[in-house]
Amino acid sequence: MGEIVQGLERALRTRPIPSDTKARLRFLLAAHRGSTLRVAAVLGVSQRTVQRWVTKKPGARRQPGPAQIQAIEAAVLERWQPRIRARLQARAEAEGFVLHTRARFGFAAAAGASDDPRVRRITQHLSGEVARELFAARDAGAGEQQQLMVLARALGHAYFRADGQRAHGVHIAFTDVEFADFSIG
Repeated sequence: MGEIVQGLERALRTRPIPSDTKARLRFLLAAHRGSTLRVAAVLGVSQRTVQRWVTKKPGARRQPGPAQIQAIEAAVLERWQPRIRARLQARAEAEGFVLHTRARFGFAAAAGASDDPRVRRITQHLSGEVARELFAARDAGAGEQQQLMVLARALGHAYFRADGQRAHGVHIAFTDVEFADFSIG
């Protein structure tokens, strides 16, 4: 997962997911009303395997392997706080969001100009239209590069072009993202 996808995921959660595998399995069981069969179908393992992972009998308990631990984490992330995620996404699409990032950002200018691409730390409010475009790209399975292009266009318009008042026709460079955090509301 890229920095932008991770930043969006962090912005859409109000609480961290359960920290250990045992708690994550309890969450999945609760989400599927205690059905080990449904949890097994979600994780792609047998029902008996899930039963071995959650049993309380001494000596009968087994630990999931590394691939299963990743599948459990992905399943929990997918189901974690669905109503809060939907509400925050709708709010971002309506009101916009603030992007906090450190990345190589600028446009091709004369040598030594202050607008040359360089590592900058930027905090910029972006509109709800940008949020809709970014979430649509994420939901369509767009890669990190396509999401970077959406943010580059929006940052260039808001940061360098002063919302379309100057610097028309310049090509914005937005690369080498060190981190991307989003603040909604």
